[in-house]
Amino acid sequence: MHDLRRLAWLAASLILSLSLPMAHAAEWGKDYVELTPVQAVDAPRGKVEVIEFFWYRCPHCAELEPDLEAWAKRLPGHVLLRRQPAVLNDGWLPLTRAYYALEALGQLDRLHGAVFTAIHRERIDLNDPNTFFDWAAGRGVDRKKLAEAYNSFSVNAKAARAKQLSARYKITGVPAFVVNGKYQTSAYLTGSHQALFKVLDELIEQEKGKR
Repeated sequence: MHDLRRLAWLAASLILSLSLPMAHAAEWGKDYVELTPVQAVDAPRGKVEVIEFFWYRCPHCAELEPDLEAWAKRLPGHVLLRRQPAVLNDGWLPLTRAYYALEALGQLDRLHGAVFTAIHRERIDLNDPNTFFDWAAGRGVDRKKLAEAYNSFSVNAKAARAKQLSARYKITGVPAFVVNGKYQTSAYLTGSHQALFKVLDELIEQEKGKR
């Protein structure tokens, strides 16, 4: 009788283990791809660099933003997350310059999420420079200084470099993430935001301590 109970318990345990989802392991070519050549990493030694390539008018970037913010808050100290405006054509330049103009005035952290909200929820055309200046002024930014920064040599140079980086990292769509200059992934590859962050966590762990 004891043996029968033991066999029944083993059978139930087997059925339960088969019904549980298997741990996900990131697969090359499916969840992420490798960059060739590997790109230089702009981070202190010992840090793992994660770059998010985005565009303010991209609805997928806007949808991802709250989840990205939540994920960023739980990142360990050895991970450096950088946001990088992507420029796939010249039509993307106005909002790239808007990003760097806000950065120049120290307003980026405060207004980054608000730009997404203005464009995608409030339907404000911030691609138009004057509309962007007026919108930012309504949120406490000095309009004159913002316009000067937007048209400055420094911001134009950063926008040009953003275009070069987008080509160098072989960005074909956004949002896209690059880990340590080696691996590129996106929700398009992984299938969901949840899976994206799991893959990023795995790649970060894989790169931990390599630099």
